Amino acid sequence: MTPGSPPASRADQQSQPSSVRIMIVAGEASGDRHGAALARALAKLTPGVDLELFGSGGDEMRAAGVETLVDARDVAIIGIPEIARALGKLYRAYRKLLNAARERQPAVVVLIDWPDFNLRLARKLQREGFKIAYYISPQVWAWRGYRVRALRRDVDRMLVILPFEEEFYKNAGLEVEYVGHPLADDVRADASRQEFASRSGLDASRPIIALLPGSRQKEVHYHLPAMLDAARELRIADCGSRIEGTSRPQSAIRDPQFVVPIASTIDRDQVQTIVGRSGGALDLAIVERDAYNALRHSEIAVVASGTATVEAALLGTPMVIVYRGSELNWQLIRPLIKLDTFGMVNLIAGRRIVPELMQHDVTGERIAREVLNILRDPVRFDQMKRDLAEVRDLLTSSSGSASERAARAIMRLIGSAYAGHRGPGPA
Repeated sequence: MTPGSPPASRADQQSQPSSVRIMIVAGEASGDRHGAALARALAKLTPGVDLELFGSGGDEMRAAGVETLVDARDVAIIGIPEIARALGKLYRAYRKLLNAARERQPAVVVLIDWPDFNLRLARKLQREGFKIAYYISPQVWAWRGYRVRALRRDVDRMLVILPFEEEFYKNAGLEVEYVGHPLADDVRADASRQEFASRSGLDASRPIIALLPGSRQKEVHYHLPAMLDAARELRIADCGSRIEGTSRPQSAIRDPQFVVPIASTIDRDQVQTIVGRSGGALDLAIVERDAYNALRHSEIAVVASGTATVEAALLGTPMVIVYRGSELNWQLIRPLIKLDTFGMVNLIAGRRIVPELMQHDVTGERIAREVLNILRDPVRFDQMKRDLAEVRDLLTSSSGSASERAARAIMRLIGSAYAGHRGPGPA
């Protein structure tokens, strides 16, 4: 299915106001990035409109012109016990955004992922007559399927980024539009291997293995120590013979070095502290705002389950997916998950194309074993590269970027809101 839809009709364009306020609510690093791209697309789409964007986000959304009343760094929380401890902080953020919507009367509220927070906000705002668009769906097709009822009740338009989601929501009775995956247009390496290695303090002639522990503090806490244990195992292992299809010399996958790209929501000091406590010397670089080059120039990556797995796929980097949380979270959440595979890359492909290690299997020994199994098997390595290219093709469209398609859909929704004017109006 090809994502996208035609530009706004003449009637839609005529119904759009000369000034408009839009509230955008994101609470994680990936949501901040997608919210920033959406903000830029909205500004590009409405050159004659006095556009005011406000809500919740991080550095990238601020740089794109969004006034962030709530900082994503303060609310990027995962896990039931952690959320319980942060209820006061989350409630204050909820009240601040709710009051801002009431005061400023946005033409539409755009919710980006972050379902535990955003679904509650949607319910309240929908009851008060606001138009609600949900960009980047909660994964209700995987677990907590009962949330479909809340989405059907509280959301005017779902803007989904995975091909199979459109049919899922249509069958559930929601208004839905597949806009394509925003990362398909944005994920690009912009430096050569030599340039990246030089500025990161790495040796371009030696293999690089990327370690991506996640975009939340708790994810880093649970994933990075095991990744560092795996790195030490790999330092002393013989990774095998030359990888077929590469120009790397036979010795190039021995004596590896490691790079840890950190998200904007992660404090560098946290990563440095964990690395310092891990013991044992490693050739390791910590890089900020350079994950795409880190992935592109790595022979293989160990990636926390989430958006980063899609980024690795789009860059063609073979990977091992890991996910680990607190034991309490695992015991509470695992029975609710209906799928037998977790990694987004595998879900998009419709089969398991990269290995996954979950919870108790996330140990240095197991991670290192999976990495070695891939690097020592040129046939498997090449097949994984082909499978990742297939995922990239599924997510790529020639009809404009996902952010542009989402922006057009949002402006059409605003146009229909003014045509019927059943809720709060323009600035």
